[in-house]
Amino acid sequence: MLVDGKWTEDWQPVQAKDAKGGFVRQTSSFRNWVTPDGSAGPTGEGGFKAEAGRYHLYVALICPWASRTLIGRRLKGLEDAISLSIVEPVLTDQGWRFGSYPGATGDAVNGVTYMHELYTRADPHFTGRATVPVLWDKQRGTIVNNESADILRMLNSGFGDLADDTFEFYPEALREEIDALNAEIYPKLNNGVYRAGFATTQIAYEEAFNDVFATLETLEGRLSDGRRFLVGESLTEADIRLFVTLVRFDAAYYGLFKTNLKRIADYPHLSGYLDTMLAVPGIRETVDIDHIKQGYYSIKALNPNGIVPVGPDLPGLDPVEPAAA
Repeated sequence: MLVDGKWTEDWQPVQAKDAKGGFVRQTSSFRNWVTPDGSAGPTGEGGFKAEAGRYHLYVALICPWASRTLIGRRLKGLEDAISLSIVEPVLTDQGWRFGSYPGATGDAVNGVTYMHELYTRADPHFTGRATVPVLWDKQRGTIVNNESADILRMLNSGFGDLADDTFEFYPEALREEIDALNAEIYPKLNNGVYRAGFATTQIAYEEAFNDVFATLETLEGRLSDGRRFLVGESLTEADIRLFVTLVRFDAAYYGLFKTNLKRIADYPHLSGYLDTMLAVPGIRETVDIDHIKQGYYSIKALNPNGIVPVGPDLPGLDPVEPAAA
């Protein structure tokens, strides 16, 4: 991680633990908002006006948080307005790196090799992990925001007429219900799989494990009435939040993170819901199972030999093609 702007040690997935040995996620540090007129958002300072070509999004295809913003950019039709860089999937000793791995890119905006170099450009004395996603302001040469929930809401409403209004991720009439779902899905499922995978004690692991599968059972029941989406009749941010974990579950979390009671394929309604989400034009193109598997299975703390499983077979996603003997 960075300490006072200097890289100090090899990348480690667990930076903090609670009293039970549970995984504690770092709080995002940059919380400014893009708004149509440049006024301040709910947090941070103003001065970040929505303008085509001004902003750049940094993501990892392995990362569910970053993928939320990639989906938002796609569904809101902001590809031409917001440029994009994608890091390589394999985590290095210095964290996320830009390079030539298929599906990754270089950094055409700042020309850096590692994500942590962007953080020290924004704040020469930054202390913390250099995470994705990052929304970058080319004009001011700084990070606008590195919190995926904020960025998704910015993409939804902060870019004004630059954005397509086909999707409304956070409709006012449904906000209370969306917020309630988010409050359950984030700690128990989105972060729950990480709490299980990176737990350092049995009790912390079992608590996280139970949270994950209790939440999956609740969501399976919610979808059993034939609804297509979690709230109302249209896709909302709650669906994007759930989807990015579901689509990684069988490929990575089930095995590597030891959340192995059931696969998503074993839940008929969640499986159908996953198919529904993948069928939304633009979403399938944001999913790269190769990046997901290569990235997660490169975590040395969990998989020291770096062996990437050939399976599983995931209908609707990348086909399984075992290497010839």
